[in-house]
Formats: sequence, C-alpha cells, structure tokens
Amino acid sequence: MPRILIVDDEESIRKTVSQTLSSEKHESAGASNGKEALEKLAGDTFDLALVDLKMPGMDGKELLTAIKDRGIDIPVIMMSGHGTIDDALDATRRGALDFIQKPFDRDRLLLAVRNAATHGRLATENRVLRTRVASRTRMLGESDGMKEVRAMIAKVAATEARVLILGENGSGKELVARLIHEQSARAEGPFVDVNCAALPDTLIESELFGYEPGAFTGANKSMPGKFEQAKGGTLFLDEIGDMPLQAQAKVLRVLEERQVRRLGGQKTLAIDTRVVAATNRDLSVMIAKGEFREDLYYRLNVFPVRVPPLRERRADVAVLARGFLADFCVASGLPARRLDGSAEARLAGHAWPGNVRELKNVVERMAILADKDLITDADVAKAMGGTRHMAAAAAAAVADTDPMTPFLGCRTYEEFKEMSERLFLESRLRANDGNVSKTAEALDMPRSNFYKKIEKYGLK
Repeated sequence: MPRILIVDDEESIRKTVSQTLSSEKHESAGASNGKEALEKLAGDTFDLALVDLKMPGMDGKELLTAIKDRGIDIPVIMMSGHGTIDDALDATRRGALDFIQKPFDRDRLLLAVRNAATHGRLATENRVLRTRVASRTRMLGESDGMKEVRAMIAKVAATEARVLILGENGSGKELVARLIHEQSARAEGPFVDVNCAALPDTLIESELFGYEPGAFTGANKSMPGKFEQAKGGTLFLDEIGDMPLQAQAKVLRVLEERQVRRLGGQKTLAIDTRVVAATNRDLSVMIAKGEFREDLYYRLNVFPVRVPPLRERRADVAVLARGFLADFCVASGLPARRLDGSAEARLAGHAWPGNVRELKNVVERMAILADKDLITDADVAKAMGGTRHMAAAAAAAVADTDPMTPFLGCRTYEEFKEMSERLFLESRLRANDGNVSKTAEALDMPRSNFYKKIEKYGLK
C-alpha cells in the first residue's frame, strides 16, 4: 500500500483524510504547512502527497513547484474547498496529477489515491526500465585506455567492417559490441548475441543456422537461426574461440557467401547481417595448435578492438563504482547510497581479476549489506570478504607443505567444498592451457555447466 503525506493547515482535515485512508490500510503522515512538508519529503519516503491549495505562507501551488524543482519524484493530488476550474487547470500545468474538492466524497478520494498509486508504480517501473536500458549501453571511465576504445568504436561503427573485440572475461566486450551496433546505420535493426562457450557442441549449429522439420530428433517445425534473426542488424559472436572447428568452417562459408542454409534445408537464404566477434583467448596461439581456423580469423579480424582490463585503468574504478551503485539502487528500490573517500580508495586498490563484472557484483553486495546510505571502506571489506577472495588468498598458499593450508580460512563445510572445487577446476583448466572445450571434455562435464563454474569462481 502507498505511504501518503497529507498537507493541510487544518488539523481536522488531516485527521479526516487520515481516517479515510486508514480504512483502506493506507499509511499516512501529516504536515501543517509547505515548509514542514518539504522537510518530511526530504527526510522520509512517501508514494503520494495530498496538498491543500490554500494555505498561509507557502500555498499548495508554490509547494507543488518546490517539490518539482527539488527533483522529488512523487505524484501530487491537489485539494481545495474554494477551488475553481482555473485553479485546477493551473495545478495540472504545474504537475499535479489530480484535483479534488472539499468536503470530500469518500469514494472519490479513494479512487484518486488508487489512480495516483498506479501512476506512481508505472512511473517507477518506467524509470527502472530506462535506467537498465541506459546502463547496458553506457561506457563509463575517462582513462586513456577507455578514451581510445570509444574513439575506435566511433570510427568503425560508421562502416560495415567486421570487428574482433579482444579482452579478458568481464572487461566489457559485449558493451563494446552493443555500442558499435547502436552507433551504426543498423541501429534500428536487431542486436542478436550468441555465447559460443555456453552452447553445447551439438546445439551451436542449429542455433546459428536454424533448422527445418526432420533435421534431427525433436525438430518438428522450421526455426530461423541467429544469422537470420539478426537480418538488418548485428550478430555478436561472443567467445568465438570456444566455437568447435566444424561450426567454424560453416561460419566461414556464411561470411564468404553471405548466404545461410538451415540444417536439413535444401535452399540457401541471403542474409544481411553484420558480424562482430569477441574472445578472451589468444587466437594466434590456437591457430598454431590447430584449434582455430586461420582463414576465419582473418575474416573476423578486419578491425580489432582491445578492451583493457580494469587493473590497467584503476582511475576508472571509482567512476564505475559510483555508476553501478546509482543504477542498482534505482533498479532495486533502495535509498540512494554513495561512497566515501575511504571506500573508493579500497576499491581502487584491488586487482579486480574478474574485471568490471566483479566490480559490479561487489558494488551490488555493498548496496545490499550497507546499514547506512554512506558506504565506507568497512562496507567494501565486508562485501569483498566472500569465498572468491578467500579462495584467491588460499591459492597463493598452495605451495605450502601442509595440504590443508589452502583451506584454513574456511568457516563452514560448504565453503570448504567450494574452495576444493575452485582449486580443482583451476588446475585442470591450467593443465589444458585455458581451453574450455578440452577441459570440459576431460572432466566429462557439459561445456555450458563448466562455463557457469568459470563465471562463479572467476577463473581465467
């Protein structure tokens, strides 16, 4: 139920309105004048304000203007026992949502409150949605590295050239791809992303190229692939280094011929799709090992863009953290929170092996765990004290002769199990030179599951 502020200089009116609202389980508070109302709005959270038009000192219209000028985003219903049509129109022009006459008709008052509550909820949902959409395509940071990336995006977006984005896990490769799309002539077309590492080998071709009925067991209808779905727009092939060789050969043919044939289909379909790819692996090393096609590499690597890891642009850490914090508080309905100098210093001093993704996770944990709106270094330390950082510290002690040394920081059996799994997977991945497909196969684990483990533990 909405929490409502009743602003009227007559105490009897405030009590009457409060009693009416309480009959519908609405919580309310009162203010006898405009100044008191502004103080309560600044220091507390309300979903709606009922404001009397005629009050001594600051009248209702002046209060309404002050509310809007101070950026207090709250629906306002104006009340008056002497109001005219001109007053109602003027209040509406100033931003009032509704105008009701005194003495109140109970049903009219409750209907106005319900409508205002619905309006406020929809406005909040729209604001959250806009924040989420904007945050997906907003590149924060003013370091030289990020300025160079933005400049390269601006140059290549205006062309049809294929782009290969290079960078570590969590560094923001998908964001670069989205910005290239949004700044291109294809911005009105679809942006379709495919995580090549998360798809099982048996599904990647059907996902990319589509299929016809009977192409395989369970294929009982026609299904367009990602190349077709991205028609007129951009297809983002993330983690292209994890694509199986057989699928690489077919992707190469599509790029060369600009045509695609669905699995089980007989005809070829022309495509109009720009391809942007990304990888966290050294494709030249993979080519030397026969794990990646050299001809596909040159087809994709027309314009390379390297996204620097967060440790190379520490000046951006505080800027990113402030942005993530503001976005998360709005999206989660939390009070606005901010970082003090000690919190920003602690964040900037961390190595961030998981890059921007790790920073975002830590900031969101801070927002949830913080007891006050001002976040300090103690809050940062609490948010960063999870098993991932404990495991990282333990990994440094692996060389110790006592086999239990890495696990001394574990407080529970669950933490011990997670630590063991992380160290085991990390050693297997290292033994296979970082090859996800080969490691997953050796462990008899679906590649999609192994990829989730990589994300969970921040493995490199």
